[in-house]
Amino acid sequence: MKALKYSDICLIPNYSECMFRSDNDVSVEMCGYKFNLPIIPANMKSVIDMKTAKSLDNERCFYIMHRFGNSLLKDIEKANEENWNVISFSVGAKAGDKAKILKLSKSNLRVDFLTIDIAHGHSLRMKRMIQYIRKKLPDTKIIAGNVSRGRAVLDLYNWGADIVKVGIGQGSPCTTKDKTGFTMPMFTCTSLCSQLELESGYKIPIIADGGIRSNGDIAKAIAAGATMVMAGSLFASCIDSPATPLDINGVNYKAYFGSASAENKGHNMHIEGKLKKIQNNGMTYIEKLTEIKQDLQSAISYAGGSDLSSLFDCEYMITNNHE
Repeated sequence: MKALKYSDICLIPNYSECMFRSDNDVSVEMCGYKFNLPIIPANMKSVIDMKTAKSLDNERCFYIMHRFGNSLLKDIEKANEENWNVISFSVGAKAGDKAKILKLSKSNLRVDFLTIDIAHGHSLRMKRMIQYIRKKLPDTKIIAGNVSRGRAVLDLYNWGADIVKVGIGQGSPCTTKDKTGFTMPMFTCTSLCSQLELESGYKIPIIADGGIRSNGDIAKAIAAGATMVMAGSLFASCIDSPATPLDINGVNYKAYFGSASAENKGHNMHIEGKLKKIQNNGMTYIEKLTEIKQDLQSAISYAGGSDLSSLFDCEYMITNNHE
């Protein structure tokens, strides 16, 4: 078997009757909600904070607030008070996380989406956490991950997850593949995980998380079967991202680190991430979202359609790119 990353493939253009690329629809529906773009900034401290989350929500873009820190209940309460369009946060799967869920269930606060964010999602800990949230917050949509094979997607869905996040060890600040040997290149991972179709014909929504190095990779992820796509460095490098700005020999950089890094954990136990200095892209979050929108509209025109579904049927070829 050969596993492919995004840079290993190129999408093949189809005949198009598109007159104006700006007319192409890049919105996406997921679990009864409609969002203006299929992109999600990674739920990491150097990528998203409450200010950024509110800005994304105002743009009708999906977000997942990270789980690091002790302000989950306070932040959810704030989002309720301000009547955000969608309230979407993360938790882990430890006893402390269950205590937070219990408090939420007694608070009557609205939580539209909760992401159970752990390194190895195909696990007993995940199963128990999904079932606990499903019992305590029955109206909340559950995103669970990360996993990297179809069987895992099906298990998480059967345990009660509404959406499954896929991708192991493919984020640029992640060292899981080097430290443990376990990973799955993202084009193949997304393709395998999205091929499941239940007897009813329903396809489990997939968020492809990791491996995005350029806007074109978002189109490739959707072509592989992703419902939505998560990216970290594309947004951490923005002017107004929460990543710490750095000046290196007069060049502006941002400090981008993984969730399993020492910088994020505050200790050196079970480290599977690192700090990366990435060059500031010179754009605000909103400007980056606009660029992604326009590039996806162009991708749709090459795919020969008028919306994102046209990418599903794209043919592709394997390249000789081994970067």
